Amino acid sequence: MDKLKMHSPDITQHNINKLLELFPNCKTEKQDDNGELSIGVDFDLLKQELSKNIVEGPKERYQLNWPGKKEALLTANAPIAKTLRPCREESVDFDTTENLFIEGDNLDALKLLQETYLGKIKMIYIDPPYNTGKDFIYADNFAESTDEYLQESGQKDEDGGRLVANTDSNGRFHSDWLSMMHSRLKLARNLLSQDGAIFISIDSNEVFNLKLLCDETFGDSNFCADFVIKSNPRGSQSNGFSAKQHEYILCYARQKETCSSFTLALTQEMQDEYNRNDSRGAYRYLGLRLRGGSWRREQRPLLFYPIYVKEDGEWSLEDNGGKPVHPIKPSTGEDGTWRWSKQKMLKDQNLITTKKVQREGSVVWDVFTKDYLNSIDGEKKGTKPKSLFDEKEVNYQNGANELKHLFDDRAPFDFPKPTYLVKKLIEMHCDRDAIVLDFFCGSSTTAHAVMKLNAEDNGKRRFIKVQLPEICDEKSVAFKSGYRNIAEVSKERIRRVGKKIKEENSQSTELDGGFRVLKIDSSNMNEVYYTPDTISKDDLFNQVEHIKTDRSNEDLLFQVMLDWGVDLSLPIRKETIEGKEVYFVNDDDLVACFDKGIDEALIKSLAANAPRRVVFRDDGFGTGNDNDSVKINAEQIFKQLAPATDIKAI
Repeated sequence: MDKLKMHSPDITQHNINKLLELFPNCKTEKQDDNGELSIGVDFDLLKQELSKNIVEGPKERYQLNWPGKKEALLTANAPIAKTLRPCREESVDFDTTENLFIEGDNLDALKLLQETYLGKIKMIYIDPPYNTGKDFIYADNFAESTDEYLQESGQKDEDGGRLVANTDSNGRFHSDWLSMMHSRLKLARNLLSQDGAIFISIDSNEVFNLKLLCDETFGDSNFCADFVIKSNPRGSQSNGFSAKQHEYILCYARQKETCSSFTLALTQEMQDEYNRNDSRGAYRYLGLRLRGGSWRREQRPLLFYPIYVKEDGEWSLEDNGGKPVHPIKPSTGEDGTWRWSKQKMLKDQNLITTKKVQREGSVVWDVFTKDYLNSIDGEKKGTKPKSLFDEKEVNYQNGANELKHLFDDRAPFDFPKPTYLVKKLIEMHCDRDAIVLDFFCGSSTTAHAVMKLNAEDNGKRRFIKVQLPEICDEKSVAFKSGYRNIAEVSKERIRRVGKKIKEENSQSTELDGGFRVLKIDSSNMNEVYYTPDTISKDDLFNQVEHIKTDRSNEDLLFQVMLDWGVDLSLPIRKETIEGKEVYFVNDDDLVACFDKGIDEALIKSLAANAPRRVVFRDDGFGTGNDNDSVKINAEQIFKQLAPATDIKAI
């Protein structure tokens, strides 16, 4: 019976395997520190494979580089022996909610989510430290090897001390910030769906470095937009040369070709332009001549052609005796282009209309298309967001006011983003069942925005939030209000928002106002599980149990779900069968029993349901010396009764 590996994926090895599939001739053998041979990559040969010219040695090229970049890449790829432990007492609607709140280091969280949410996240929004010289950043260890990282990562809890001040007097001021962002963005990219996008708030301190870093991580061809946010209409007086009013949001797609254009709902003023009606609904007339972009004839010559219009308004692409109408710019007389090709004209000729208009003191024919407010399937037309967000609702003071209102006039968080801003980003990119990830959670503005938008349009969007339990300063409002760390503030805001939105929408039974709290911790497995060769005989007797004694069956369940890539938000049901505690994840997606003394009666009962996956403790079969025989019989029973079931042990 196969065992689950019970740690996050080794991305370095995964990348090596993919390279060797593409370039098998680059496969080589190398010696490790112990003199043992292992498979490696001939990087000199690989360089030649990826070059059209003879590669003689390193050459200068356009790139972003800084001290520690390679170490940051190593840190991103190294596996960790950690897990997510469920915390029911801090959750809301634990058994039914589809929202997740992960407490712990976001680098660890991103690694742990790789199996389960690979390519499934529609949108990521983050508000990372801006590196102003007063911020705290993650103190990542960039010196360890991959093996050392794996061995040590699960052995101690450093959450309270994971952040360090990054002052502008630090000799690695920009480098440390870039290293922190590089490893996290690299992992975040893996989680985005093919039509997904990431939005990153930033200010002028690092916006240009961040742009270059994202160009490298996501590809410069996947750059979508840089939005300017009028965050402080009065202007900050901290700069001696200008009163800064704005910040930025950089946006990149996972694959720009498959990412839909961002769309916002039309304002009432825009909707009022659709002042005509027919059997299909409200519409307006749009001139067929192209008004912007490549509108000149020499730029798109095939879109310059005559349309013949008779006196009664009948039109044709062939000469029908009517007057030829060309796409001429009235103010200059320059030749322009039509918006539609001849083929498009013939295909959608029912949308074409002609009418006489006043131009330059005379009456002439012009050609228009019917532009409907709603699509054929009823979807309302939208508009592209402007690159400048200057409406009053994006003023960051609104974020502070929202927190004051939620927390009894005492805002426990400095400089929170306004819900309106994040909701606008979600609205213009996400469909109604999207997953939204925020791994710099802060005050939980993103969770607030998801819940609020769902309440407005009956959406089923869900969020995944990640926040380090950063210790609150004793002088802060949060600490004086009874919150020990930032994660407590984040969770409390979601509780209050969920309750408020449900009260305001009491007739809706579909709103998800809850969240499932999962805390990053060392692995449920003892050290012997990962490194059996390093354990002495004396230690082996002291570690007979390969599972830590302080871990519950539900702890084990969530580590198995992580390892097997099962959605962490799926409903979980617990039953007692044949005297044993059995978990059912989404009914039959995963069935788990971690009790000892498992017998054939229980195995047959579980196999009768033919679940997709089933998992047991490796030492849970039988009652003593018959462990191996019961385990073998279990595999045979499943082969007979449920041959499609994937059966494993921990």
